[in-house]
Amino acid sequence: MRSSNKDIKSGLNTLANQDDTDFTFGSNLSIETPKSRRKFLLNSASGALGVSAMSFPMIGGAQAQSVKVGVLHPVTGANAYSGQQCRLGAEMAIEDINKRGGIKSLGGAKIEALMGDAQSNPQAGSAEVEKMNEAGVSAIVGAYASAICLATTQTAAKYNLPHVVDVGVADQIVERGLKNTFRFGPGYKKCAQIAVANLHVLNTAAGKPAKTVMIIHEESLFGTGTANLLSSELPGYGYEIKEVIKHANPTRDFNNIVLRMKQVNPDIVIPANYYNEYALLVRTMQQQKVTPKAIYSVLGGAASSYKFLKEFPEAANGIIDCNHWFNPKDKRSAELKKRVEAKGQFFSYEVFMTYTAMQLLADAIERAKSSDRAAIIDALSKSTFADHIMPYGATQFVNGQNMGAQPLMTQVVKGDIKVIVPREFREVEPIFPMKA
Repeated sequence: MRSSNKDIKSGLNTLANQDDTDFTFGSNLSIETPKSRRKFLLNSASGALGVSAMSFPMIGGAQAQSVKVGVLHPVTGANAYSGQQCRLGAEMAIEDINKRGGIKSLGGAKIEALMGDAQSNPQAGSAEVEKMNEAGVSAIVGAYASAICLATTQTAAKYNLPHVVDVGVADQIVERGLKNTFRFGPGYKKCAQIAVANLHVLNTAAGKPAKTVMIIHEESLFGTGTANLLSSELPGYGYEIKEVIKHANPTRDFNNIVLRMKQVNPDIVIPANYYNEYALLVRTMQQQKVTPKAIYSVLGGAASSYKFLKEFPEAANGIIDCNHWFNPKDKRSAELKKRVEAKGQFFSYEVFMTYTAMQLLADAIERAKSSDRAAIIDALSKSTFADHIMPYGATQFVNGQNMGAQPLMTQVVKGDIKVIVPREFREVEPIFPMKA
């Protein structure tokens, strides 16, 4: 599409006459809080994000327009580490998409990222969606935490704005009939069911040494929902739930909770919390010499984390986790892991989940042959996306949920994280119960 100098000047004058509006789209932008919509749009167009450059078309030659995509995560606050990891995954995916020619059905249009910071709370996430909508994004990928995703998908629905959920496991996200919402990974109900069924298989094979369980969970939608599901599933397999303990997020001291754990003396401890709290809980257990027969995580924030493994190898040893995990038999997984580590970062589930979610969105835009929101939603709803590193097979969305998505079971063995279940992806035999 061509524009004359007169058209550009007229457009800028129109922007200059609009009311002032504050925008904050995260630290990756060249200007943190521009004073007006005009400044925000012009700085978005300058390509300051480093992922792709959007500029006014040059006179004398046609250029492929970019497709603006909102990348929304909690990069500050309690979930900052996970949010930053998600953002890294999105940036790497966009880099790869653009390097291989962008959106070919749109003449090679590049993906242009507009970064947003949900500040680790739902209200801030919703406010960022409002800003992204005004900036004209075609879709949003995010927003990691379940409570934030619940809010951001709802706000995006007001504008028929496609929202691909990268991590958020609360099933309420996809149970409200929102036509704009698509979750690529599994929800916590499926994860809890698979985790408990596999725990029973492992325990039965070992002669049923474990009979009692204690659940420790963070207080938000993710932790509370996971704990409730486990509390309903475990008794059906004959396990006695000794206690369910909720903690604030963030929590900086787990001594009292671990002292209580000593008194209750459960055979199995199941944590459901984010990285910082998970790591601190397990380290406190190690310091107080609390050694249950198994630490068996469901969506554990640090359990299958190379960061946790490197920082606290002894505390991590033997931990089993049912979580998001890549296909270890796909060589592209190892290649992406190597690239992430070359950047000085850890190959965490946040990275590869958001990386793949962005690839899913690009595939939908390619098939839609349009940056129109309704066309992208239609393409996502019909997606059969299979060119990915997750153990899912071809994508099939039903009411916004990818029916093929599944967690894998991993265990920390000999200083590494290995898949133990299901057998088709197994790298090592599981060790259960843990050796003291």
